[in-house]
Amino acid sequence: MSSGQLESYEADGYLHLERFVEGAVLADLQTAAAEFVEISRHMTESDKTLDLEPSHSFTAPRIRRLNSPVDNHEVFRHFALEGPAAELACSILGGPARYHHSKLNYKWSDGGEEVKWHQDIQFWPHTDFSPLTIGVYLDDVDNSMGPMGVLPGSHQGQLYDQYESNGEWAGSMRPSDVANLDLKQMVWLTGSAGSATVHNCCMVHGSVPNNSANPRPLLLQTYSRADSYPIANIGANGVTGRMSGSVVGGVSQQCVVVDGREILGAPDWSRSGAPTIFGSQHDKG
Repeated sequence: MSSGQLESYEADGYLHLERFVEGAVLADLQTAAAEFVEISRHMTESDKTLDLEPSHSFTAPRIRRLNSPVDNHEVFRHFALEGPAAELACSILGGPARYHHSKLNYKWSDGGEEVKWHQDIQFWPHTDFSPLTIGVYLDDVDNSMGPMGVLPGSHQGQLYDQYESNGEWAGSMRPSDVANLDLKQMVWLTGSAGSATVHNCCMVHGSVPNNSANPRPLLLQTYSRADSYPIANIGANGVTGRMSGSVVGGVSQQCVVVDGREILGAPDWSRSGAPTIFGSQHDKG
């Protein structure tokens, strides 16, 4: 990652990296994605792993999303936690990174659903605004296929209310707020298979329907700095997969700053179970 690319990311809130992955790495990702298409043929409704469109069938599969690919296939796990995506996250974030979640949006052909304009951080708030998402196109993507669009610089602006006026969660910006955006400034991130997108958690982004004859699979994985933590009991935090919270590219110092005061916290006991205070203070072997 060059200094110019880092400066561009800080200023614009996104990066577009042509042919970020190629060769065997890309082929393995494509093969893994295809495996879940075959699995879906034998499904008649969505489950916790695969989200299907209503018209999905054995002969004409239509998948919206593979949830948590990192938890469901070794190829995706390696790519996100040890491979190129992990390395890129650490490079942009300047040190060890904390993996949060992953997903694979297939955006099927002939009308694959749009993703309305939104910001990510409201779905899973953190203790800072370092979280970013790295996307990788698994097939060539042109303008007819509903590529992701980003609004440069919007990561530094307003954080929008993504509830409907009746108080229901919408997961997208209100039409009145969208009307105030200069959508002519939107950058559509097309690219060849293996191209990567990176966007900050506060970036206004979305995509239009896929009107082409081909699916548009986009593999997404989200990271924050290692000293950034998801806030429990808000949004998707806590239901992001069993590998969520894993630190890549180093170790966590278990440190967080709140109101300017540094907290050097205890170790992460989420998987091992917490000792009692007596065990910590007195049972030293």
